[in-house]
Amino acid sequence: MKKKFNKVCLISSSGGHYEQLKMLSPLAENNDVFWITEGAKYTSDADYYLFQTGMRDKLFPLKMLLNIFKSIKIWYKERPDYVITTGTMIVLPMAFLAKLFGKKLIYIETFARVNDGTRAGRLMYKHADLFIIQWEPLKKVYPKAIYGGGIY
Repeated sequence: MKKKFNKVCLISSSGGHYEQLKMLSPLAENNDVFWITEGAKYTSDADYYLFQTGMRDKLFPLKMLLNIFKSIKIWYKERPDYVITTGTMIVLPMAFLAKLFGKKLIYIETFARVNDGTRAGRLMYKHADLFIIQWEPLKKVYPKAIYGGGIY
């Protein structure tokens, strides 16, 4: 049996963000990977689910508080070395935990953004150990980002 090298948390909101993140499935060949997304109306194969929320959600503070507690529980169970994400708001607690415990945070700005960044991207840009963009025009928004091309 091949030894797995790193524990990797792959986390994103549901939908397109999660579909982009799924392109990183080959990471599981050499790493111990676990998946987190939002509980949504369609099925996914994630290992953990957080409450779906956003800034316009009237219950955002409550759902985010619950997501913080769920994220802490997941963190202590899994203890990842890396947190890799394509966003959005549900990622914040896990990103904070990564920074708190000195683990690596990798943010991949969504493929849907060609010329302007997302709110989550602008926040993560300041804190991510590695910030990857999928479109070269985004270098104007994120000058220190690494252009990695599309993950599709």
